[in-house]
Amino acid sequence: MPKKVFIDTNILIYAFSETEPLKRDTVISLLEFNEIILSTQVINEFIWVLNKKFKIHFTDIKKLITSLVKNFSIATIDMADIVYAIDIAMKYKFSYWDSLIISSAIKNNCIILYTEDLQNNQVIKNKIKIINPFI
Repeated sequence: MPKKVFIDTNILIYAFSETEPLKRDTVISLLEFNEIILSTQVINEFIWVLNKKFKIHFTDIKKLITSLVKNFSIATIDMADIVYAIDIAMKYKFSYWDSLIISSAIKNNCIILYTEDLQNNQVIKNKIKIINPFI
């Protein structure tokens, strides 16, 4: 049975990497064997990175985003997520943006947050475990 997991932007980008084939394969495996949740924040960051860093045209990005929306659940961010993110940021000393991702993941009942940005194996609020899939 697939696990309900949240994917951070940095992990999602590797799914499309041409320069990091081992990381790409790892992420593709995660995407295939789990129930994936992405937030609107992750999608927006993904669009920005693809366009600014990788110089991918918006026409191609739009196709990718359409595919993501068809294949994964999308969590929208609301005021409750924002307030909860502030509480997480204060308690754990995370950046607001990382805390917002954690908040969205918890709200959507994910058991794992895949990211490279935070401490591997850390459990937040006794609800979600942070995993770096490349360790």
